[in-house]
Amino acid sequence: MTSASILWRGMTLPGHEACRLYSQDTHWHLAGTAVFSYDGQPYKLDYHILCDERWNTLSARVAGWLGDNPLEIELKVEADRRWVVNGILHPAVAGCVDIDLNFSPSTNLIPIRRLDLAVGESAEVSAAWLKFPSFQLQLLQQLYRRLDETTYRYESAGGSFVADLQVNPAGFVTDYPGVWQAEAWT
Repeated sequence: MTSASILWRGMTLPGHEACRLYSQDTHWHLAGTAVFSYDGQPYKLDYHILCDERWNTLSARVAGWLGDNPLEIELKVEADRRWVVNGILHPAVAGCVDIDLNFSPSTNLIPIRRLDLAVGESAEVSAAWLKFPSFQLQLLQQLYRRLDETTYRYESAGGSFVADLQVNPAGFVTDYPGVWQAEAWT
């Protein structure tokens, strides 16, 4: 079994998140917990994402609480890349390969690992974006460009958002400028 773990400190959403990446059989797992405050309320969100050996998202689960309100979301990706959320088909994200949890830096690892870009290469990605705090699933166009061995330029929403992400050898983002900063990793 291959594994790596990381602890982040949130700046936009004050709090912390811990995540573990591990392989089991032919699947990759990202499992983590985010604890933070938003709009004067405490939040706790646990997540588990399952990917196949090529880093295609197969399923995701987010559960926890937002202040006094419980939350549970089950996402399944069918063989034809149709996404189902709590039993309801979401055609707007049909064909997407990646899940993007808007409240977490963990999911940047998925396209970084899947694309395996050489320095100077770039690739466009269509992600199924679970937007915080509405938890609505939307299509989000993204671009990853590898600038050097440890830096990726990430762009989304047609270039209206741009950030240079520092990553560690596992593919976890260690510095998401102004948003997340890693405090420890293995």
